[in-house]
Amino acid sequence: MKTYMANPQTVESKWYLVDGTNMPLGRLASQVASILRGKNKPTYTPHVDTGDHVIVINTDKVILTGKKLSQKKYQYHTGYVGGLKEVGYDKMMSEKSDKAVMLAVKGMLPKNSLGRKMLKKLRVYKGAEHNNEAQKPVAISLKGVVR
Repeated sequence: MKTYMANPQTVESKWYLVDGTNMPLGRLASQVASILRGKNKPTYTPHVDTGDHVIVINTDKVILTGKKLSQKKYQYHTGYVGGLKEVGYDKMMSEKSDKAVMLAVKGMLPKNSLGRKMLKKLRVYKGAEHNNEAQKPVAISLKGVVR
C-alpha cells in the first residue's frame, strides 16, 4: 500500500470565518494555525501547503487569561544599536488587537518559506465587518470559548 502525498496542483482550499469573541488568544491562535497548515484535513502533507484561508473577526474581544494582560510584553528590535523595544499587551490589545492575533498565529507556523506562504492566507479584522464576502466563507466555531 502506498502512502498518499498531496501536491500543490491537487490541493483545494476553502475559506473559513472564525469569531474571536471570548476566545483566549493562545487557543485561538493554535487552532487557526492548525487550519492554515491543513492539519484538519486527511490529505495533510508536511512539505505542501494544504491549508485553507481563514478570516478572524472581533479580535478586539479576544481575552488573555490570568495576569497576562498586565505582565506580558511584546518585544521587537528596530535594527539599530540599542533598538530593543517593548510594548505591553494591555496597550497592544486595546490599540492593535489584530496585530496581536496575527503575531500569535505567526509564532505557531513553521519558520520557513512555507510558513510565510501560509500566513498570507490569514485575514484578521478588529470588528465584525470584513471585506471577503465574495469568497463565501463558512463560519466555524472553535473549541475553548470562555463563557
